[in-house]
Amino acid sequence: MAVSADADFKTRLQNWIPKLVLSPSLAMMLVFVYGFILFSVYLSFTDSRILPSFGWVGWENYDKLWRLSHWETSLINMGIFAGLYIVICTCIGLGLAIFLDQKIRGEGLLRPIYLYPMALSFIVTGTAWKWFLDPGIGLENVMHSWGWESFEFDWIKNRDYAIYTVVLAAVWQTSGFVMAMFLAGLRGIDNEILRAAQMDGASNWNLYRRIIIPQLRPAFLSAFVILSHLAIKTFDLVIALTGGGPGRATELPATFMYSYTFTRNQMGIGAASATIMLMTIAAIMIPYLYAELREKR
Repeated sequence: MAVSADADFKTRLQNWIPKLVLSPSLAMMLVFVYGFILFSVYLSFTDSRILPSFGWVGWENYDKLWRLSHWETSLINMGIFAGLYIVICTCIGLGLAIFLDQKIRGEGLLRPIYLYPMALSFIVTGTAWKWFLDPGIGLENVMHSWGWESFEFDWIKNRDYAIYTVVLAAVWQTSGFVMAMFLAGLRGIDNEILRAAQMDGASNWNLYRRIIIPQLRPAFLSAFVILSHLAIKTFDLVIALTGGGPGRATELPATFMYSYTFTRNQMGIGAASATIMLMTIAAIMIPYLYAELREKR
């Protein structure tokens, strides 16, 4: 009986030790992540300005938010940025994955090169591309020093094209990550199916169009969700690259939120914009997570 009781105690102890070790981290996450998310949602319904306030104003901040031309501008910029970012990253990532899937020489060297930009922070990426695109010290200046005096590339200072410089920098950083996702999907396709299709006379084009690409649907969905999430919360890349300018040409919802919360001292409106961003991300993530859990079951 004593041996059985000792074994029972050891089993319970082994089950509880991981929970005890993880409980402080879990408690901190609940407070400092989800707790502050709920607090931000609450602030969006208050008259908070430079500091949090508890004067309830209902939907007034949301009404003011949707009347602001700055918010409308940030949404338009977000539509341009997110659309191009997702499409271009997906196309480049898929192309690179197909290229590497041909069992080429040097694949072990090329994969880290393509993935390396993702290891950098968006601040570093933004700063590097700012130097590269600045007409005074970047590409345009180099071309002029080489004798090509008519060369112009001033997108970073042009209101009409500045948002596309953000797209360029973001695509450069993330395409390698998308490539890795598609490459994993390609390597998971059953080769027997491909061999059978080739024996039936399927061309490479039909092989990819009718068999390989359809089987990459989970990779496409995962890429869309991740890229959408990154696009909606993009902040540091814009701050480092353009600062939201020239004017408001590259202002996005995240930079709008920061500006109204900490620069204009309109914390209630800033919290309202942050809540809308949170709801947008949730509208993308929740169906995706539900579909994944349902598929596993």
